[in-house]
Amino acid sequence: MVPPGETIGILGGGQLGRMLALAAAQLGYRVHIFAPEQDAIAADVCARFTHARWDDAPALAEFAADCAVVTYEFENVPVAPLKALDPAQLQPGLRALEVAQDRLSEKRFVEGLGGKTAPFMAIDTREDLDQALIRIGAPGILKTRREGYDGKGQWRIMADHDADAISLSGQPLLYEGFVHFAHEFSVILCRGHDGTVVFWDSAENIHKGGILDTSCLPAPPQVLAQVPAARELAARVAMSLGYVGVLALEFFATAEGPVFNEMAPRVHNSGHWSIEGALTSQFENHVRAICGLPLGHTRLTAPRVEMRNLIGDEAHDWDKILADPANHLHLYGKAAARPGRKMGHVTRLTLA
Repeated sequence: MVPPGETIGILGGGQLGRMLALAAAQLGYRVHIFAPEQDAIAADVCARFTHARWDDAPALAEFAADCAVVTYEFENVPVAPLKALDPAQLQPGLRALEVAQDRLSEKRFVEGLGGKTAPFMAIDTREDLDQALIRIGAPGILKTRREGYDGKGQWRIMADHDADAISLSGQPLLYEGFVHFAHEFSVILCRGHDGTVVFWDSAENIHKGGILDTSCLPAPPQVLAQVPAARELAARVAMSLGYVGVLALEFFATAEGPVFNEMAPRVHNSGHWSIEGALTSQFENHVRAICGLPLGHTRLTAPRVEMRNLIGDEAHDWDKILADPANHLHLYGKAAARPGRKMGHVTRLTLA
């Protein structure tokens, strides 16, 4: 157990790290951020900030020496430098990063645990893509196996000839057949050191342009009917990884049951509503878990909860948002409001 007063290290300096740091401070912890970007917004609310490359071994060692426990706020932190850390210090462990960083490994891992996925094939050459279009067919989505998020690194192939315009750069890719679904939803859990698992209510997630727009609770009946099976799979994933902390799995609700889309070994955008909408937020329970503290209750605080991302210039409407007393505004402190950039979110609680 890591007692309050100790220092928690966070790898990454974005908004997830910022909200984790605020939750840690509430519990009496100090936070040390390690990030390669100078303008890390999480550093604004932390006790210490190390600005260094991921492969700066001396800087990483000095950072780790200052921390009782280390966690990460996004899944694309390079694995190789982290192997120098004490495995007991890093929570969640490296195995979760290794699986989640490669979409092919991720899908094979989940299939091995009994999960259903979209049909997929690894794509390394033009011939591989041609074969995928024969075996799986169009429409489908061609994705980079590594990195890429919020619709980046993805190409829709609605018909076979659409593939002709895509230049394969030699990077590993994955082709997925389209899934016919009624809704998208996520399962977010937190697993403690002792194996205790708690779940938050599953939100229906609505995307626009490949970016999460809103997460709404309660979810529609078809989603609620598929949540138990999705939770069973998520729990198996967490147990298989020896996972500690918050883990998110995204699903499609289909006529055949839940179909796994992707996982995130971290706190998740579709769980931001939990700051005001649950008795214990995903951020607080993540801190509790990695520090070995008892986990908090996760039930809803209101009959209806909606979280909406503020993308680009939408964040400039802060005054209009705050004019509604049911709204809870979170701005991330980013300097420039660019198109497609998450600048904050607003959570609205409906009490009746």
